[in-house]
Amino acid sequence: MQEGRGGQISGRPQRVLVLQQNGSGEKKIRAVREADRRLITLVVMDIDSPDELVLDSSLDYLPGKIEADLVLNYLVHPDLAADLSALCNRLEIPVVAPSKKHIGKFVFCPPTCCGLPENPLLGNYGRLFGSPKVRVFSRDGKIAGVEVLRAAPCGATQKAAELILDIPVADAPTRFGLATQFGCIANPAGWDPIYGRSPVHFAGHIHSKAFSKGMEADAS
Repeated sequence: MQEGRGGQISGRPQRVLVLQQNGSGEKKIRAVREADRRLITLVVMDIDSPDELVLDSSLDYLPGKIEADLVLNYLVHPDLAADLSALCNRLEIPVVAPSKKHIGKFVFCPPTCCGLPENPLLGNYGRLFGSPKVRVFSRDGKIAGVEVLRAAPCGATQKAAELILDIPVADAPTRFGLATQFGCIANPAGWDPIYGRSPVHFAGHIHSKAFSKGMEADAS
């Protein structure tokens, strides 16, 4: 079992392991599947959904060993998700578990996939995916192009970048946030008391802020 690796390993792609139930992570790794294979090797593992609401042990469901530089935890059952994060933390393998409340030095629980901050432990995945970063180009008061530097893994950032072309500069940050919300796959019914927003509204807000920052760089 690999221990204490974390981040990109020099000389080979970063090995990213996804654990999901009933396709729970498929839409959240849409862009990751299209990533340069020289940077990321993606492996997806499906876990059978247990019948029990409360599990005494996760040993029959979780893998016996984890050979990865990073784990994406999209398990739905709360006991399985918590035990996977705890296992990765013990092994010092970074694990990303969006919307979860797990704790650990190697555990990252952003409110949404696009709320993941940059961190050296996250390697190539963290450089490519998480809280958005864009470079904006304008011409004659309208958006002429958007270069996506860091994106939501669900693909919402890239889709919004395509929809924002030819939009007036003054309206663009708000429209970019709205376009992201249309492509966001987070649960709109959820509500986070810490951020005071649903996950979908959080995604729109963080993309709008990133777009404004990208416009400031274009103007400088």
